Amino acid sequence: MAKIKLMSHLVAGYPTDELSLEAARALVAGGADILEIQLAFSDPSADGPAIQGACTKVLERGYKTADGLALIKKIHDEFPQTTIYLMSYGSLVFTPGVKEFCKRAAAAGVNGMIIPDLPFDFDEGLTAACKENGMENIPVAAPSMSADRLQKMAGAGFKCIYAALRTGITGSDTTIGQDTIEFIKKVASGGSKVYGGFGISKGEQSKALAPYVEAVVAGSVFVRTISANAGDKAALFEAVKAKAQELTGGN
Repeated sequence: MAKIKLMSHLVAGYPTDELSLEAARALVAGGADILEIQLAFSDPSADGPAIQGACTKVLERGYKTADGLALIKKIHDEFPQTTIYLMSYGSLVFTPGVKEFCKRAAAAGVNGMIIPDLPFDFDEGLTAACKENGMENIPVAAPSMSADRLQKMAGAGFKCIYAALRTGITGSDTTIGQDTIEFIKKVASGGSKVYGGFGISKGEQSKALAPYVEAVVAGSVFVRTISANAGDKAALFEAVKAKAQELTGGN
Protein backbone atom coordinates (compact mmCIF):
# COMPACT_ATOMS: atom_id res chain seq x y z
CA MET A 1 0.00 0.00 0.00
CA ALA A 2 1.22 3.49 -0.85
CA LYS A 3 2.27 5.77 1.99
CA ILE A 4 -0.65 7.72 3.47
CA LYS A 5 -0.24 11.49 3.36
CA LEU A 6 -0.43 12.88 6.89
CA MET A 7 -1.13 16.31 8.33
CA SER A 8 -0.07 16.28 11.99
CA HIS A 9 -0.88 18.80 14.70
CA LEU A 10 1.45 20.52 17.15
CA VAL A 11 0.78 23.27 19.67
CA ALA A 12 3.67 25.73 19.32
CA GLY A 13 5.72 25.82 22.51
CA TYR A 14 4.16 22.75 24.14
CA PRO A 15 5.43 21.59 26.52
CA THR A 16 8.54 23.73 25.85
CA ASP A 17 9.99 25.21 22.67
CA GLU A 18 12.79 22.63 22.76
CA LEU A 19 10.38 19.68 23.05
CA SER A 20 8.00 21.21 20.51
CA LEU A 21 10.88 21.36 18.02
CA GLU A 22 11.86 17.77 18.89
CA ALA A 23 8.25 16.66 18.26
CA ALA A 24 8.33 18.39 14.86
CA ARG A 25 11.54 16.50 14.04
CA ALA A 26 9.89 13.24 15.09
CA LEU A 27 6.81 13.92 12.96
CA VAL A 28 8.93 14.59 9.88
CA ALA A 29 11.04 11.49 10.61
CA GLY A 30 7.83 9.48 10.94
CA GLY A 31 6.61 10.57 7.51
CA ALA A 32 4.32 13.55 8.19
CA ASP A 33 3.96 15.63 5.02
CA ILE A 34 2.30 18.65 6.60
CA LEU A 35 2.82 20.19 10.03
CA GLU A 36 -0.28 21.98 11.30
CA ILE A 37 1.13 24.22 14.03
CA GLN A 38 -1.32 25.83 16.41
CA LEU A 39 -0.82 29.13 18.15
CA ALA A 40 -2.27 28.69 21.62
CA PHE A 41 -5.58 30.42 22.25
CA SER A 42 -7.52 30.84 25.47
CA ASP A 43 -11.03 30.08 24.25
CA PRO A 44 -10.96 27.51 21.44
CA SER A 45 -14.25 26.46 19.88
CA ALA A 46 -13.46 22.94 18.65
CA ASP A 47 -10.37 21.70 20.47
CA GLY A 48 -10.81 18.78 22.83
CA PRO A 49 -9.24 18.39 26.28
CA ALA A 50 -5.76 17.34 25.13
CA ILE A 51 -5.24 20.38 22.89
CA GLN A 52 -7.02 22.75 25.29
CA GLY A 53 -4.79 21.58 28.13
CA ALA A 54 -1.66 22.07 26.01
CA CYS A 55 -2.78 25.59 25.04
CA THR A 56 -3.45 26.49 28.68
CA LYS A 57 0.05 25.39 29.73
CA VAL A 58 1.67 27.37 26.90
CA LEU A 59 -0.32 30.51 27.70
CA GLU A 60 0.56 30.20 31.41
CA ARG A 61 4.19 30.73 30.34
CA GLY A 62 3.23 34.10 28.85
CA TYR A 63 3.72 32.74 25.32
CA LYS A 64 3.03 35.30 22.58
CA THR A 65 2.26 35.13 18.86
CA ALA A 66 5.82 36.31 18.18
CA ASP A 67 7.20 33.33 20.15
CA GLY A 68 5.07 30.90 18.13
CA LEU A 69 6.15 32.44 14.83
CA ALA A 70 9.81 32.30 15.89
CA LEU A 71 9.44 28.57 16.61
CA ILE A 72 7.69 28.03 13.25
CA LYS A 73 10.58 29.81 11.51
CA LYS A 74 13.05 27.51 13.28
CA ILE A 75 11.08 24.43 12.12
CA HIS A 76 10.80 25.82 8.58
CA ASP A 77 14.53 26.56 8.42
CA GLU A 78 15.31 22.98 9.49
CA PHE A 79 12.70 21.38 7.18
CA PRO A 80 12.21 23.78 4.25
CA GLN A 81 10.54 21.08 2.12
CA THR A 82 7.84 20.35 4.73
CA THR A 83 4.54 22.19 4.31
CA ILE A 84 3.54 24.22 7.37
CA TYR A 85 0.01 25.38 8.07
CA LEU A 86 -0.67 27.77 10.91
CA MET A 87 -3.84 27.02 12.88
CA SER A 88 -5.36 29.48 15.32
CA TYR A 89 -8.46 31.56 15.98
CA GLY A 90 -9.72 34.79 14.46
CA SER A 91 -8.97 37.20 17.28
CA LEU A 92 -5.23 36.39 17.21
CA VAL A 93 -5.15 37.14 13.49
CA PHE A 94 -7.43 40.17 13.74
CA THR A 95 -5.63 41.91 16.65
CA PRO A 96 -2.46 42.95 14.73
CA GLY A 97 -4.49 43.28 11.50
CA VAL A 98 -5.14 40.44 9.06
CA LYS A 99 -2.70 41.75 6.43
CA GLU A 100 0.07 42.29 8.97
CA PHE A 101 -0.47 38.87 10.55
CA CYS A 102 -0.33 37.11 7.16
CA LYS A 103 2.83 39.00 6.23
CA ARG A 104 4.51 37.88 9.46
CA ALA A 105 3.29 34.28 9.07
CA ALA A 106 4.59 34.03 5.49
CA ALA A 107 7.96 35.45 6.58
CA ALA A 108 8.18 32.65 9.18
CA GLY A 109 7.69 30.00 6.47
CA VAL A 110 3.94 29.35 6.75
CA ASN A 111 2.29 27.96 3.60
CA GLY A 112 -1.35 28.21 4.64
CA MET A 113 -3.75 29.35 7.36
CA ILE A 114 -6.49 27.35 9.12
CA ILE A 115 -8.70 29.69 11.16
CA PRO A 116 -11.85 27.69 12.04
CA ASP A 117 -13.92 30.55 13.44
CA LEU A 118 -13.54 32.86 10.43
CA PRO A 119 -16.36 31.92 7.99
CA PHE A 120 -15.13 31.36 4.44
CA ASP A 121 -17.41 34.08 3.03
CA PHE A 122 -16.90 36.64 5.82
CA ASP A 123 -13.22 36.13 6.50
CA GLU A 124 -12.13 39.73 7.25
CA GLY A 125 -9.90 39.67 4.16
CA LEU A 126 -7.98 36.54 5.16
CA THR A 127 -8.17 34.81 1.77
CA ALA A 128 -6.94 37.92 -0.05
CA ALA A 129 -4.14 38.52 2.49
CA CYS A 130 -3.03 34.89 2.18
CA LYS A 131 -2.89 35.18 -1.63
CA GLU A 132 -0.87 38.40 -1.38
CA ASN A 133 1.69 36.55 0.70
CA GLY A 134 1.85 33.31 -1.27
CA MET A 135 -0.22 31.30 1.22
CA GLU A 136 -3.51 29.39 1.07
CA ASN A 137 -6.51 30.10 3.26
CA ILE A 138 -7.92 26.68 4.18
CA PRO A 139 -11.53 26.95 5.40
CA VAL A 140 -13.11 24.34 7.65
CA ALA A 141 -16.18 22.36 6.57
CA ALA A 142 -18.29 20.55 9.15
CA PRO A 143 -21.17 18.04 8.80
CA SER A 144 -23.42 20.49 10.66
CA MET A 145 -23.29 22.96 7.75
CA SER A 146 -26.44 23.29 5.64
CA ALA A 147 -26.35 21.63 2.21
CA ASP A 148 -26.51 25.03 0.50
CA ARG A 149 -23.67 26.48 2.52
CA LEU A 150 -21.51 23.40 2.02
CA GLN A 151 -22.12 23.58 -1.73
CA LYS A 152 -21.22 27.28 -1.70
CA MET A 153 -17.92 26.57 0.10
CA ALA A 154 -17.11 23.65 -2.21
CA GLY A 155 -17.63 25.88 -5.24
CA ALA A 156 -15.77 28.93 -3.90
CA GLY A 157 -12.45 28.06 -5.56
CA PHE A 158 -10.36 27.15 -2.51
CA LYS A 159 -7.34 24.98 -3.36
CA CYS A 160 -7.80 23.00 -0.13
CA ILE A 161 -10.60 22.55 2.42
CA TYR A 162 -10.26 20.99 5.87
CA ALA A 163 -13.15 18.61 6.51
CA ALA A 164 -13.93 18.11 10.20
CA LEU A 165 -15.41 14.62 9.98
CA ARG A 166 -17.97 15.10 12.71
CA THR A 167 -19.45 17.79 14.89
CA GLY A 168 -18.39 18.47 18.47
CA ILE A 169 -14.85 18.66 19.81
CA THR A 170 -11.82 16.84 18.52
CA GLY A 171 -9.97 14.15 20.44
CA SER A 172 -12.43 11.26 20.73
CA ASP A 173 -12.57 8.51 18.15
CA THR A 174 -14.24 8.94 14.78
CA THR A 175 -15.72 6.07 12.78
CA ILE A 176 -15.19 6.25 9.03
CA GLY A 177 -18.61 5.20 7.76
CA GLN A 178 -20.67 5.82 4.63
CA ASP A 179 -21.95 9.13 6.03
CA THR A 180 -18.36 10.33 6.45
CA ILE A 181 -17.46 9.36 2.90
CA GLU A 182 -20.55 11.10 1.46
CA PHE A 183 -19.69 14.26 3.40
CA ILE A 184 -16.10 14.24 2.06
CA LYS A 185 -17.42 13.82 -1.50
CA LYS A 186 -19.63 16.88 -1.06
CA VAL A 187 -16.69 18.92 0.26
CA ALA A 188 -14.61 17.84 -2.76
CA SER A 189 -17.40 18.42 -5.30
CA GLY A 190 -16.01 21.78 -6.49
CA GLY A 191 -12.51 20.44 -7.13
CA SER A 192 -10.83 21.41 -3.84
CA LYS A 193 -8.36 19.02 -2.25
CA VAL A 194 -9.76 17.73 1.06
CA TYR A 195 -7.86 17.24 4.30
CA GLY A 196 -9.92 15.01 6.59
CA GLY A 197 -9.61 14.61 10.32
CA PHE A 198 -11.12 14.91 13.81
CA GLY A 199 -10.54 12.02 16.17
CA ILE A 200 -8.06 10.06 14.01
CA SER A 201 -5.66 8.19 16.28
CA LYS A 202 -5.11 4.70 14.85
CA GLY A 203 -3.63 3.22 11.72
CA GLU A 204 -6.90 1.41 10.84
CA GLN A 205 -8.81 4.72 10.80
CA SER A 206 -6.10 6.31 8.70
CA LYS A 207 -6.19 3.48 6.16
CA ALA A 208 -10.00 3.63 5.96
CA LEU A 209 -9.97 7.39 5.37
CA ALA A 210 -6.95 7.73 3.08
CA PRO A 211 -8.62 6.76 -0.24
CA TYR A 212 -11.08 9.67 0.07
CA VAL A 213 -8.82 12.56 1.11
CA GLU A 214 -5.69 14.38 0.02
CA ALA A 215 -4.26 13.93 3.53
CA VAL A 216 -5.38 12.41 6.81
CA VAL A 217 -5.31 14.86 9.73
CA ALA A 218 -4.37 13.77 13.25
CA GLY A 219 -4.08 16.14 16.19
CA SER A 220 -5.04 15.18 19.72
CA VAL A 221 -3.28 11.81 19.46
CA PHE A 222 0.05 13.58 18.97
CA VAL A 223 -0.59 16.08 21.76
CA ARG A 224 -1.41 13.16 24.10
CA THR A 225 1.75 11.32 22.99
CA ILE A 226 3.87 14.42 23.61
CA SER A 227 2.26 14.91 27.06
CA ALA A 228 2.91 11.29 28.04
CA ASN A 229 6.62 11.59 27.17
CA ALA A 230 7.32 15.19 28.17
CA GLY A 231 9.86 14.13 30.78
CA ASP A 232 12.17 12.31 28.35
CA LYS A 233 13.24 13.96 25.09
CA ALA A 234 14.49 10.72 23.48
CA ALA A 235 11.33 8.81 24.43
CA LEU A 236 9.18 11.66 23.12
CA PHE A 237 10.95 11.54 19.75
CA GLU A 238 10.55 7.76 19.41
CA ALA A 239 6.89 7.72 20.51
CA VAL A 240 5.83 10.58 18.22
CA LYS A 241 7.77 9.11 15.30
CA ALA A 242 6.20 5.66 15.86
CA LYS A 243 2.66 7.12 15.92
CA ALA A 244 3.33 9.09 12.72
CA GLN A 245 4.64 5.91 11.07
CA GLU A 246 1.51 4.03 12.17
CA LEU A 247 -0.77 6.69 10.68
CA THR A 248 1.16 6.90 7.39
CA GLY A 249 1.18 3.10 7.04
CA GLY A 250 4.98 3.21 7.26
CA ASN A 251 5.47 0.54 9.92
